Amino acid sequence: MNYTLHQLEIYLEVTNTKSITKAAEILNLTQPAVSIQLRNFQNNFEIPLTEVIGRKLYITDFGLEVAEISKRILEEAKDLKMVSHAHKGQLTGKLKISSVSTGKYVIPFFLSDFLKMNPGVELQLKVTNKREVMDSMEKNEVDFGFVSLLPDKVQVSTLELLDNKLVMVGRKSTNTYQSELKLDELTNHTMIFREEGSSTRILMEGFLSKNKSFLNKKIELVSNEAIKQAVLAGLGCSLMPLIGIQTELATNKLEVIPVENLPLVTKWNLIWLSSKKMTGVSRAFIKYLEENKEKVFKEHFNEIVHF
Repeated sequence: MNYTLHQLEIYLEVTNTKSITKAAEILNLTQPAVSIQLRNFQNNFEIPLTEVIGRKLYITDFGLEVAEISKRILEEAKDLKMVSHAHKGQLTGKLKISSVSTGKYVIPFFLSDFLKMNPGVELQLKVTNKREVMDSMEKNEVDFGFVSLLPDKVQVSTLELLDNKLVMVGRKSTNTYQSELKLDELTNHTMIFREEGSSTRILMEGFLSKNKSFLNKKIELVSNEAIKQAVLAGLGCSLMPLIGIQTELATNKLEVIPVENLPLVTKWNLIWLSSKKMTGVSRAFIKYLEENKEKVFKEHFNEIVHF
């Protein structure tokens, strides 16, 4: 037999998508290149791996068994790379983090130098809402969560990284706000909310409820980016993390609307289950953050927090 790891990767993608075209798109290869490598891989076997029926690609039973073995071979190849790093005194393993959506503006800066210092560490970063972050943690699918609101029903350990300021934001207008808006004046504005399960949604509803403020109109969208675009289009205003709108504020596309009892301030926290058995990579990441979080803060977030 004469096959390459590259052929195994291509074959696995073909079996996953059941399409040469889709596999080529995912692997960033041309369709002919995928077809050639698939044919070369097939030449190692006398039994067909795939078959085409009515222009649709099917994986044979034999092909499925080969796919399972191919997956194990690729995993072993990754382990070989990690063992090599380990014997050179380098940290190896996976670092799995689930972050709330606005965290994408924060957590990469706390990861960058750590990953450069430890090339043997593989990062898996999932960006979603708070509900799914906690679900991933409780299922032990990730090492850490990155949130701005701490859970109240799950025992977690925390490492605080920086402040998270939330402000009322609207499209830049020619009318400058001369004074702070009273809460009852918000009834004249259409408010744009995040979906259920979002930390920003929880904070916004809590703020309005606490201050006995009621709305005439509201819109619900499923991401901070969608909300930003809706505010830019003039559909309404929203409570948004300051950290995610710096460019739009600097270019005068959005403006902060002064509202009494705002901004709200929470904390960005790295969290992990108190009962979780930590890996060497996880422990090293926590140690790195404890020693370097102030440096990262000063380099990237000092002006934002003191807005």
